Amino acid sequence: MRKDLPALVLIYNQAIGAGQTADTVPLTVSERQPWLEAHQDSRYPLFVAVNNGTILGYATLSKYRGGRPALRSVVEVSYYIHRQYQRKGVGKALLAHSLDAARKLEFKHVFALLLDTNLPSIRLLERFDFVQWGHLPNIAEVNEIVCGQFFYGRQLY
Repeated sequence: MRKDLPALVLIYNQAIGAGQTADTVPLTVSERQPWLEAHQDSRYPLFVAVNNGTILGYATLSKYRGGRPALRSVVEVSYYIHRQYQRKGVGKALLAHSLDAARKLEFKHVFALLLDTNLPSIRLLERFDFVQWGHLPNIAEVNEIVCGQFFYGRQLY
């Protein structure tokens, strides 16, 4: 996976440029290294979608409020798709795979944090029975646009 990090950073930086994440400054490969290391933990994996050697996108399962035992059954899902492969089923496949993995890892709840302007992700999450759990209105400024952040979630079992 370390060899994939430059491609993963490129994809994430595309999301930054498109205003689809709360990060506003592109990241370097070295800045993203600790993130990659955090996802070497089998309980919080990184999934990479590849076709004929080309990285199409990726998804992660991440700790929510680490160190708080009462929240150990909750996991955050994130996914990012290379702009050339958006709306081609890659996000759907990654989200389905992530949810299956979360069930196998015995998480009870999964949630996603997203900007309230990210309509494609809202539609995708809703297709997978996520519902809006919360909204923090007008807390972010992305590309000079003030927007909020949604919490979308679902119970797994």
